[in-house]
Amino acid sequence: MAPSTPLLTVRGSEGLYMVNGPPHFTESTVFPRESGKNCKVYTFSKDGTLFAWGNGEKVNIISVTNKGLLHSFDLPKAVCLEFSPKNTVLATWQPYTTSKDGTAGIPNLQLYDVKTGTCLKSFIQKKMQNWCPSWSEDETLCARNVNNEVHFFENNNFNTIANKLHLQKINDFVLSPGPQPYKVAVYVPGSKGAPSFVRLYQYPNFAGPHAALANKSFFKADKVTMLWNKKATAVLVIASTDVDKTGASYYGEQTLHYIATNGESAVVQLPKNGPIYDVVWNSSSTEFCAVYGFMPAKATIFNLKCDPVFDFGTGPRNAAYYSPHGHILVLAGFGNLRGQMEVWDVKNYKLISKPVASDSTYFAWCPDGEHILTATCAPRLRVNNGYKIWHYTGSILHKYDVPSNAELWQVSWQPFLDGIFPAKTITYQAVPSEVPNEEPKVATAYRPPALRNKPITNSKLHEEEPPQNMKPQSGNDKPLSKTALKNQRKHEAKKAAKQEARSDKSPDLALTPAPQSTPRNTVSQSISGDPEIDKKIKNLKKKLKAIEQLKEQAATGKQLEKNQLEKIQKETALLQELEDLELGI
Repeated sequence: MAPSTPLLTVRGSEGLYMVNGPPHFTESTVFPRESGKNCKVYTFSKDGTLFAWGNGEKVNIISVTNKGLLHSFDLPKAVCLEFSPKNTVLATWQPYTTSKDGTAGIPNLQLYDVKTGTCLKSFIQKKMQNWCPSWSEDETLCARNVNNEVHFFENNNFNTIANKLHLQKINDFVLSPGPQPYKVAVYVPGSKGAPSFVRLYQYPNFAGPHAALANKSFFKADKVTMLWNKKATAVLVIASTDVDKTGASYYGEQTLHYIATNGESAVVQLPKNGPIYDVVWNSSSTEFCAVYGFMPAKATIFNLKCDPVFDFGTGPRNAAYYSPHGHILVLAGFGNLRGQMEVWDVKNYKLISKPVASDSTYFAWCPDGEHILTATCAPRLRVNNGYKIWHYTGSILHKYDVPSNAELWQVSWQPFLDGIFPAKTITYQAVPSEVPNEEPKVATAYRPPALRNKPITNSKLHEEEPPQNMKPQSGNDKPLSKTALKNQRKHEAKKAAKQEARSDKSPDLALTPAPQSTPRNTVSQSISGDPEIDKKIKNLKKKLKAIEQLKEQAATGKQLEKNQLEKIQKETALLQELEDLELGI
């Protein structure tokens, strides 16, 4: 039996309702529309069979498959809802409040049994950040961060703490995905000159100085983001500071670290300086993509050795999204960028399409791995709210714009478990669509009146780097570290400066005939009588000599910089220019 099409849930000032997914896009009868502006939150279960929402009076649960109401709870202030992975427990959170006389408030985190509707346990959870307990995929384990230590519960028995992980001031933790053995990554911020660190443990082995599977410490970290891969073999840690003390970036300073459960750890060397906008694992768990660097940002795929595999060059982007099957990657520039997207086939590293979703504040892959949802939502943007459904080949299949007096707050796909939708062969031909593809109007650059009748020169603020395959060639040469590369460049710059100084002191040396193909009717002295032409000839010969030196360096096996390779490519044009000048003499 073919899987059903994922539903689309829409929440806004027009109410809460569901829309059938592609290809129909009609309003669904699974959930009768709830009008009004009172719906604050909704969520699906992990397999998409249950749906819960809060309407300002109650929190309700329905079965999506048989459309029946299962339970209703009196929680008028609930703003967060979450199902456990196997649909056993519904977790709800309300803002924590204390009474006027200063006595402690009532528990605001409730855990309900989905089958019976009874409250299993209530906790006090003051902060909204990381409010929800973390379950293992089989629900054998559940963990909460309480007073800087991690409490573990087993088999949803919340009355007994089965285990504790206590370190000095645990700030955050992430439970690994997948089956047993369960692992946990914990982050402890640095204090009094001591570094911050992330450690990986295997449950329940927390005791002893050598209990950790891996440890990585670093100094520059006010906060971290920890990302497990799907197979739970490694964690990527984005360590960031709120302020960049060098003043180079408004966004603070970020570093990317790799930690494997076998004890290996490394700093991921990013070739371009600047912020790290996004890092995402492929579902294969064998590679990850990072978007980083001052605009135009670079995007690179790395393997588990933290070596670059493919570089997508530079572009206006700040986010990366792998498809559920991991065979397509979307690089996008949302937020303060124009919404340009690049859709790549990451098996063959071929560009599929380049759609533009202007003013988008939200992006999500459909579980079928073929369709994409982009939306413009309030309060981030209060004008032009609406959503679009795309095919990855760039066609818009459906578009909905809310009326000018209304707002769209949230829109999302109904989730499905992995493996429900099989991966399909990638197509490069745009699928047919009845919705016109709007090409955004590109504003032309201002030209002063004096230049309007003259030809346009293609001057760019930034040099664009094209995509390139970074897989290492056969050989045992290890890539140089960032520091070694920096020192090598400094050494080369000094050497070049010395050579230039020498050539300026001895003009005869600078005017030695360069390549074999240079015409021989030249002499070292000025014979044209025009000092401007003589100066041009001298400069051209100097450039050709520098190109000869670069060719010699390349012949010895030295890896040249991009600008040096570009110089070599200009040799033919320079020779032609020199010949023309000399023939004109």
